[in-house]
Formats: sequence, C-alpha cells, structure tokens
Amino acid sequence: MLTVEQALNAILVRARARPARVMPLADCVGLVLADEVTSDVDSPPHDKALVDGYAVVASDLSDGTARLTILEEVVAGDVPTMRVDRGTATRIMTGAPLPDGADAVVMVEHTQLPDDRQGMLEQVIVEGQAQPGQNLMRRATSLARGQVVLRAGRRIRPIEIGLLCEVGRTKVSVVPRVKVAVLPTGNELVPADQRPGPGQIRNSNGPMLLAAASRAGTEPIDLGTARDERPDLEGRIARGLAADVLVLSGGVSAGVLDLVPGVLAGFGIETVFHKVRLKPGKPLWFGVLRHDEGEKLVFGLPGNPVSSLVCFELFVRPAVESLMGRAAAGPRYVPARLATRFEHRGDRPTYYPARLERDSEGAATLEPLPWHGSADLRGLAEANSLACFAAGDRTYDAGDAILALPLE
Repeated sequence: MLTVEQALNAILVRARARPARVMPLADCVGLVLADEVTSDVDSPPHDKALVDGYAVVASDLSDGTARLTILEEVVAGDVPTMRVDRGTATRIMTGAPLPDGADAVVMVEHTQLPDDRQGMLEQVIVEGQAQPGQNLMRRATSLARGQVVLRAGRRIRPIEIGLLCEVGRTKVSVVPRVKVAVLPTGNELVPADQRPGPGQIRNSNGPMLLAAASRAGTEPIDLGTARDERPDLEGRIARGLAADVLVLSGGVSAGVLDLVPGVLAGFGIETVFHKVRLKPGKPLWFGVLRHDEGEKLVFGLPGNPVSSLVCFELFVRPAVESLMGRAAAGPRYVPARLATRFEHRGDRPTYYPARLERDSEGAATLEPLPWHGSADLRGLAEANSLACFAAGDRTYDAGDAILALPLE
C-alpha cells in the first residue's frame, strides 16, 4: 500500500501541464502565463504630476516663498503649451504632463491666490521650499518600452490583467483551465432537494466535489449520479472521459456493488494504484487513459464524504494545479502547535478535522475538533484545516509540533 507521498508522486509525474493556448484576457484570471510579456510603451509616457498643484522651478522657492505668474492650466489628457521659467508656474492636475522647464510640483494646499492682482496675469503665492523631483514621476519610471513586465509562469490575477492592458495586450498565451468531470455513484443516492426514503441518503459528494473543483480554478462538469449498474456507469464514464480529469466517488472499495475499477478497466484505463496508507481515504483509486494528446487522469474517491474531500485536497487539487502549470503543486502544510492534549490511535496517518488559529505574532496553533469518522461531514464543517497525525498510537501534549493542511 502506497504512502500519501508515494501516491502523490505517482499522480504528479502524470499530471503534466496542458499545451498553452492564446486566450482573451477576460478568460485568463487564475491561469498561468505561458510566454513572457514585454511593454510596447513607456509608463508613465511623460513626466507627470502626482498631486494637484503648481508646476514650478524649485530654485524659485529657495527663500521659502514666492509670488509666481500662472501661465496656464493643464489637466490629465492635456498637453502643456508653455514653458515654465523662473518667476512662472503652471496650474497642474494629478496625472497631467509636466511642462518643459518645471522640475517640481507644489501641492495646492501650500499655495494661495493673492487678493491684489498685478496687471492682467493671474498670480499665485507659493509657500515653503521645493526640491527638484518633488511630487512628480519621471517618464518610464514604472516600465520602459521593450522591458519584460511579466514572465512565463506568473499566475494571472486582476492586477496582472490591468498591467497587460497597460502594455496593450488583450490576448495572451496561457495554460488553459482543465475540465474536471464529477460522478458520484451509488443506488442509495437521491438529489439534495428530495427527502430520502428507506435506505437512501442525499447526494452530498457530487455538489461538494463540483464546488471543490470550481474553487481549484477548473471548469467543473456535472455528470449526474450513477447507479451501481454497469450500463449506467459505462454511459456516464464515457461522457466523463471527454474531460481532462474524471473524478468518481464511491464504488472503489471491496463490496459486491463496488464496480468502478472493473468498469474503468473496460475503457482501457490503466490502474496506477489502488489504496493508500491514509485515514480517511484508504480505498482511493487512481488510473490514466492514454491518448494521442497525453494522459487523462481518473480518480476513484471513497464514497464517505469526509474521505472524498480529504482525497480531493491531498491528490486531485495538486493534480489539477500541475495540469494548469502552477509550479507549487502539492498540499501546502503549515507547521503548528497543538492547542490541547490529543490521543491518537491507528496504524495509518490520519487527517483529522481541526481549527487553525494564529496569534498576533503569527504563531499557529491547532485544535482538533469533535469528529465521528469519515461519514461525519457536520464535524468537518466546523474545521478550517486538517491536523496531520502520524501512524501509531501516541498521546500528544498541548504544545507538541504538528503539521496542518489548511482547507481555506
């Protein structure tokens, strides 16, 4: 039986990033850039004011105050028409181009208009000293034409969308979003909006796994619910194999109606492993379907809901992240200290629902929660992480070091 680490390695070596595609920016949030991007402009495209005020020659204010003649007013989008020389100033707004001759901008709060006007020209009294470069940004400070602004491997957030627009890119080459088909199985399952009859339960795994796939940044595909009958399983699995990843839940243990591995074999899907030294989640099944463009990944998750979600977080999420080109594929464990004493019993590593908290200095503490096993989804709902207890019987004391797997 494989360890968690061995099983994850067996998955990730087969989860190679999908070929890049050129896509419009609106479809790229959360995806990984496949090529570097260079700027076709300087930003800012000119020396510009960072505040509303007056563009001046800084040496005019060496005595701490000056009365200057206002030449013109320039707002963002305008172009200055007059040069600022000693004894003059241009009223300027935030973002507007700095006129020739000016080397500083004085905030409007440090100026006042005189009560007496000398001649026909308006004047301004500027108070305080100014330094060259004050309250302005020089051309190309942010980026220069031809400069690389984003490198391949960068995950695209709203910030990157804005930057790409600034450099004129409305389409970019990215690793595309993978399609994840979800198929819960079981004769006992009924839709969530239906009251269960004798021997029945509501289907929680399907919606839960679809939501988990969506949160992982994939395109989830709902295959409905399959009965434990070969014709129904075969029809729905055939549809699911059109996706990049097929995730089933239930039907992978050793019961009479656990038909999934045999049905998958009938499609030519190669079994990579079956069962992992893990609690909850031991019956996990993983295989691949080889085709001309690579390999499709197939996961058979246990039917109990906590087992199903734990296996998704430990194995499916890292796989789809790898398929989408995200470099740090794999569970993100957090070192923590136990908040309370805990008795662990079992011959397998256990991922136990817990609350992870941080103090004002960032130190993490972990409190295991009341939990009644792999069918107890209510207990898991109170958790924001999983406490990772090693195999073997052991009494953990408060303050003992432990790893946590965040769920949020």
